[in-house]
Amino acid sequence: MTLEEIHGQEPVPAGHDWMQGAGKALHELLVSAQRRGCLTAGVYESAKLMNVDPDNVAFCVLAADEEDEGDIALQIHFTLIQAFCCENDIDIVRVNDVAKLSAIVGPSEESGEPRDLHCILITNPNEDGWKDPALEKLNFFCEESRNVNDWVPTITLPE
Repeated sequence: MTLEEIHGQEPVPAGHDWMQGAGKALHELLVSAQRRGCLTAGVYESAKLMNVDPDNVAFCVLAADEEDEGDIALQIHFTLIQAFCCENDIDIVRVNDVAKLSAIVGPSEESGEPRDLHCILITNPNEDGWKDPALEKLNFFCEESRNVNDWVPTITLPE
C-alpha cells in the first residue's frame, strides 16, 4: 500500500505546479480561518496562544520579507516557534511575502491598524468536525516536504 492510497489522494505532483497548489491552498485556508474566527496574527499573540493551548493550534505560518532576514530578534522568535511547532506536531510553513499576506488577511478588525503578520496561527474552531480541505492539502504538503528533509517548506502565495 502506498502513502497516496493510505491518504486517499493522488500522487504528489512534481515541481512548480505542486508549489502553486500549496500556495492556493494556503490562501484558501487563511480566508476560511479568518471568516470562522480561527486566525491569530502576531508573534507575541501566537506565542501566548501556543503557551496556553497548543492542542488547539492546527497550522502555523511564518512570514518574512528580505528586509526582515536581518532582524535577529525576529529570527530568534522564528526559531523558538519552529521548535515549539515541531515538539507539538504542528505543521509549519514559511512565506516570503508579507505584503501578499496583508492583502489576504487585511488589517486588524478591532482597530483597523496594520497588524503583525510575521506569525499566523490557524486554530481549531469549537465546532465539531470542521475539516477544511485546504488544511488537509497543506498537511499533506508538509508531510511530503518532511519526507525530503524540508522541515519548514517555503510557499509562494498566488498573485
